[in-house]
Amino acid sequence: MPSPKAKNPARSGGSPVFGSANGRYDFKSLTKPLNRSSPPPHLLQRQGSDPTTARLRASESPTRRRGSSSSTGSAPDEDGIRLNPSFVRVALSSLLAIDLWLSKQLGVCACEDSSWGSMRPLMKLIEISGHGIPWLVGTAYCLYKSDTAAGQEVMLNLFMGLLLDILLVGIVKAVVRRRRPSHNRMDMFATFSVDSYSFPSGHATRAAMCGRFFLTHLVLAAPLRVLVLLWVGLVGLSRVMLGRHNVTDVVFGFWMGYWQYNLVEMLWLSPQTLQGMMGQLF
Repeated sequence: MPSPKAKNPARSGGSPVFGSANGRYDFKSLTKPLNRSSPPPHLLQRQGSDPTTARLRASESPTRRRGSSSSTGSAPDEDGIRLNPSFVRVALSSLLAIDLWLSKQLGVCACEDSSWGSMRPLMKLIEISGHGIPWLVGTAYCLYKSDTAAGQEVMLNLFMGLLLDILLVGIVKAVVRRRRPSHNRMDMFATFSVDSYSFPSGHATRAAMCGRFFLTHLVLAAPLRVLVLLWVGLVGLSRVMLGRHNVTDVVFGFWMGYWQYNLVEMLWLSPQTLQGMMGQLF
């Protein structure tokens, strides 16, 4: 008699059975191991039923996923860089704004209609006193008229220092190329190509160098020494009041002229040295 289990295989809890040639029944769900890595058949059918989703997933490569994640991760850093500029840049921008504002406030003699326009002729006279051409002509004349070796030595090195000052200031102006203030009137005495730029102030460098030169190599009484310092300060002040320069142009010019004197001392020429150089050349 056949077994009741063979007639009703669904009660055994197994999968449908299939007969074999030798009359034995094989339970496929028990003899074949289950592949746990593959998704269930009903999920495969859902994924396959949406061709657009399958095509998008196939086109999205791992490299593209990594690139998208890295780009999203770097976005906050870029925003942080844009929103947090360096302290040096902020400080320089603030200093420039203060410099322009203060220079405009002090330009009280920029034109005749300014608040101190009546003092413009006096400021222009001080401006000429610090110009390079009068200094070169005056120093050359004193060198020619000097009848002592000490006087010739002093005037010779002052003349060389003036030439050095013109050369260095011209180089810095050509490199920086800072325009003069907008309220300046281009009515300066004997200007050249680089004089259209303002940084640094050549009058300030010349006044600082000549002032230090006189205080060191000339025997002056105390009132005369005070007058030399007063002249140096007035030359720098006149550049701002006339609207020729910004405040930082004059301040840097004073600093540059002060250290130019050290260079003159390093290159100091004595009459004997000059005669030896002239003898070698001629």
